[in-house]
Amino acid sequence: MNKTPTPLKIDFVSDVSCPWCAVGLGALEEALQGMQGEVAAELHFQPFELNPRMAPEGQDIGEHLAEKYGSTAEQQAQIRNTIRARGAEVGFEFNPEGRGRIWNTFDAHRLLHWAGEEVGPREQHALKKALLAACHTRSEAMGHHDVLLGCVRESGLDEQRARAILASDEFAQDVREREAFYTSHGIHSVPAVIINDRHLISGGQPAAVFAQALRQIAAEAA
Repeated sequence: MNKTPTPLKIDFVSDVSCPWCAVGLGALEEALQGMQGEVAAELHFQPFELNPRMAPEGQDIGEHLAEKYGSTAEQQAQIRNTIRARGAEVGFEFNPEGRGRIWNTFDAHRLLHWAGEEVGPREQHALKKALLAACHTRSEAMGHHDVLLGCVRESGLDEQRARAILASDEFAQDVREREAFYTSHGIHSVPAVIINDRHLISGGQPAAVFAQALRQIAAEAA
């Protein structure tokens, strides 16, 4: 007799501009792929802005990292190499030249909220993947609406609906409330992976770490 897969609700709190979020998502997907039949996971993407006050024109990434973390160009290059190697392990390709600029991601979060609320988890997941690829693989300007609409098209979502959202402030309050909820509950770095509203897995962990944690949580929930 086949055992029924254990349902898991997974909230993936992250920012489009976070490279470790791309690594963490790839590792989580790999872990879940290897657990088919064991768990039935429903994945929801929740907003977090690393730089909520980023200006619309963005900022040079090297300058930004130096200001925020005090890192040198050499240190930044070393971290890029580490992240690129970790991305390759989970099938995510980073631009070897980096991103050039960092952008305000609030509008991307509004579109992700729309996809999750009005369309469905599968489509929201597709949009998240498209946004991460645009940002980190192709180094596109994530604050520009034409880039965001390209990701909407790539995901098979309704471009006209997305265009209307971007032309308004629709879902702005919803996104701010979600962001405030997670920060008020102690989430100050991402990715933060929350299972069944109770268990937190922090950071861009390897797939094996995610799989071990998910199996333990599923066993407790069964």
